[in-house]
Amino acid sequence: MSPKNAPFQSSLDRTKVKALLFDIDGTLSDSDDEMVASIYARMTWLSPLIKETRLHTFARQLVRFFQAPTNRLLAFLDHIGVDSHLARFLDYRARKKKAVPEDFPVIPGVRPMLDALHRRYPFAVVSARNSVTVEKFLRVNDLENYFEIVISSQTCEKTKPFPDPLLYAASELEVPIENCLMIGDTLTDVRAALAAGAQSLSVLCGFGTEKELRKSGTHHILTSTSELADLLSKQDITE
Repeated sequence: MSPKNAPFQSSLDRTKVKALLFDIDGTLSDSDDEMVASIYARMTWLSPLIKETRLHTFARQLVRFFQAPTNRLLAFLDHIGVDSHLARFLDYRARKKKAVPEDFPVIPGVRPMLDALHRRYPFAVVSARNSVTVEKFLRVNDLENYFEIVISSQTCEKTKPFPDPLLYAASELEVPIENCLMIGDTLTDVRAALAAGAQSLSVLCGFGTEKELRKSGTHHILTSTSELADLLSKQDITE
């Protein structure tokens, strides 16, 4: 078997995990599928020329193509200290739009996972979203009571991939950062976790690809966030 096709070798130390830090987009929220559906709907005029399945695949490829440069742009704006202007604009736009569950879909199986783990671990949201949409996502899906700490893009001076929001979450939860597990779907989440000294768990139900997440240094990969309770309940992690 070539290294490219070799099974992912987990390096997650489950015994160290004392707190769970969750990204939102692609981790708790099914926002990648929502974006794909939105782009696909705008491309249906091409359906006489392109098969529906290929059109849908192309829409997903567009979402993934723009995700990485968008994250890099946001990190750059954060680095030079002007991201707050963008956040205020996004907050303003989000406040004007009525919050409905259809706009904030939850990944299937996430709620049972949260129920199963909530009594065992403290939870925090660590998102690079603006604060209004973070609050709306939690409120419309009745998830607010699960999370002791909610961190958005403007909670700290810098957001992911900088370690600041993870370190802040660990401090507020009163859990050492090395005992925190960051659950996310992108390289941004992995980089933030490793920079902070936390463990990283990546999920494939969002924007990141298995290939890039394998290379990122993440400690474990799951197909979906819904599988997290089963993983943390195992006696041993299968390599």
